[in-house]
Amino acid sequence: MARKKQFEKPLHGDKESLRFATPEPIARYRAQRLRARTLADISCGIGGQTVFFAQQCEFVYAVEIDPKKIEYAKQNCAMYGLNNVKFICGDALDPKVIEQIPAVDVIFSDPFRPAEESKRQVSSLEPGIPNVLAAYGEKTRNFAFEAPPQMPPERIPFDCEKEYISLDGQLNRLTLYFGGLKQHDRMAVALPAGEGLVSKYGMLPQIKETDKMKLYAYEPEPSVVAAKLLPELVESMMQVAGPFMGVFELFRVDKKRLLLTSDALIKQAMIKNHYLVLKVCPFEPKKINKFLKDRNIGNVVLRAGVKPEDYWKVRNEVEKGLEGNKTVHLFVKDRTAILCEVIFNE
Repeated sequence: MARKKQFEKPLHGDKESLRFATPEPIARYRAQRLRARTLADISCGIGGQTVFFAQQCEFVYAVEIDPKKIEYAKQNCAMYGLNNVKFICGDALDPKVIEQIPAVDVIFSDPFRPAEESKRQVSSLEPGIPNVLAAYGEKTRNFAFEAPPQMPPERIPFDCEKEYISLDGQLNRLTLYFGGLKQHDRMAVALPAGEGLVSKYGMLPQIKETDKMKLYAYEPEPSVVAAKLLPELVESMMQVAGPFMGVFELFRVDKKRLLLTSDALIKQAMIKNHYLVLKVCPFEPKKINKFLKDRNIGNVVLRAGVKPEDYWKVRNEVEKGLEGNKTVHLFVKDRTAILCEVIFNE
């Protein structure tokens, strides 16, 4: 299973639990940020996150309503040689469960949420954030909650830090930090590199939108976009490029994809891909194919909003007969193709 590759040791658990288990790089990062003497892990599931909390904390209380999942959590902690976890099977909001947990430094909750929603809402989380805050308010003031990362900051009606995490270039998690855990309003993190970008107050650059692609294109980490931190990202890029070359404009490919573009070449840790723009031309797959053959291109990553039923037809036309050793990313905006080659690709 692909998910198992996210863990140093394959976790015990049923198929669905393993699918939704927190990937190890995120679990490790989160455990380091929430490192404390004592921590309560509410709705711990099969313990994918609990394991790493127990490695960082002196003692952990793990609460789970599903008896099968808590048995898996016990097995997973035992597999890692951990004996500093007290497991409590029951409803996290049941007074009989709450009374088994003393005052702790931190409470973390990974609530149940529907697998799919037309619009992600805080109110869909179970147990609800306000309910957990009220039930455990005498235990600590430091709370952290997992929430759906598709939820934009403005839809989160709490005084908390909103930390969006991307893993291997894909938006993966959103953690909300309350009380003394809150350090910023918004933060974007890119794992496994561990780089971050935080929200700022005061004057930030206005990002001009353009329909003209320049020499270079920059694809931001999705966590930056989700956290609404593009102005902060552009400011950091301008500082590297300098005042004369530091003009970065926003190029919207479509509703899902956006790029920054500039004649300045810089390297920035919160950029998912840095591109050299090879060609901007009409989206005519056969002509694009000829261009690619002439330049030793072997593979094309199709980054276009092509209808699912047309995807393979378009891709086969573009890649037909290619034998080179280079890869290009193909974006399409309003029937215009933008062919880009990744640079700084260590």
